[in-house]
Parts: sequence; C-alpha cells; structure tokens
Amino acid sequence: MTLTINIPKPLLATIPVRWLLILAAGWIMIGPPQSPAHAATSREYQIKAACLLNFAQFIEWPAAAFAKPDSPIIVGVLGDDPFGDALESTFRDESIHGRPLVVRRSRELDDLKSCHLLFISKSEKSRLTEILSGSGDTTAVTVGEIDEFAQRGGIINFYIDNAKIRFEVNPDAAQRKGLKIGSQLLKRARIVGSDPRKGRE
Repeated sequence: MTLTINIPKPLLATIPVRWLLILAAGWIMIGPPQSPAHAATSREYQIKAACLLNFAQFIEWPAAAFAKPDSPIIVGVLGDDPFGDALESTFRDESIHGRPLVVRRSRELDDLKSCHLLFISKSEKSRLTEILSGSGDTTAVTVGEIDEFAQRGGIINFYIDNAKIRFEVNPDAAQRKGLKIGSQLLKRARIVGSDPRKGRE
C-alpha cells in the first residue's frame, strides 16, 4: 500500500511531531490494496481516526459545550463502527488543550447528543436527514463519508479522489452551531455550502 505525504513547512511548525501522520486527509494515497480487503479497510480507518484527532485540534467549540476546563472531547460513532480499535489506539495518551478524548458508540442518536465530534456511519445513510435534523440543536461536529453529506448540512465529509483520502467542509453548517473551524483546516478542505433541497430528500 502506497503512502504519499506532502505537508507544507509552515504547517509542520504548528503540529507536534507525533501528529505528522494525523494530517492525512488530502495527502495520503490509499493505492491499490496489496493485502486482504479487511486489512485495506483497517488502514483506511486508521487514517480517518488520525484525521478526527487532527480535526479536533483545529475546531473551537462554544464554551457551553464543556462542563469544566478539563472535560473530555467526546467522539461518537453512530451506527456500524468501521474503526475497530483504531479510535482508542489513536487517542490514547493524547489531549487537546488539556482535554482527553473519549469514544462512545451507539445506534441511537439520543445516546450521542453530548458528543463533540460525531462520526455518522455509512449504515445510517437512509436516515441521514433525520439524524442531521436531530443533531442540529447540539454542538456536535458531524463527520461523514456519505455522498453529499456536507451539502445536506453535515459539517465535515471524507471522500476519495484519485485514491487519496480527502475531506470537504461546510463552514455555514458549523457557524450555525457556533463552531469555529480553523483556517489551517479550511485551506486543506474542499469548501461546500448547504443545498436546502438536499435536506428534504
């Protein structure tokens, strides 16, 4: 499996060495799998787990999103979990602005409304409109890997382009929740806006 990484020097200066691979989106080439399909999938979600950690570094939540200065950043997975133990292994011993990261999983949105990052699995595609509407009154950064996820009101969406994992961001959806997406993240993303017609599909 081929890995291609090209991180601009100004960005390198702002990121701890142990996080260099976290800036995977847009720079890591998946390449044709040279191992069993399940192994290729595992590598993909190791990369995406690292991206989630990186996203948290460049997102500013409203103060009311945390009960205390050291409250954890909660990362939720809604629906089928494609990560295995990749999230726990990626977040272990990591913290962002003094906040540890913890993982929660559920098939019910109500169980995950306290999350700060909410990964919505492909398994939830058929009820995406309901989920995005139901999470609208939370401060969760919704993250998906579903076609037109961001156009329908999700905040960050992974997609594959030329065998590379990339991501797109809907800043308007983030702003509606009082979230601030850092410029370092935005300039690595494809920027999209919400299409109100998509939300009714």
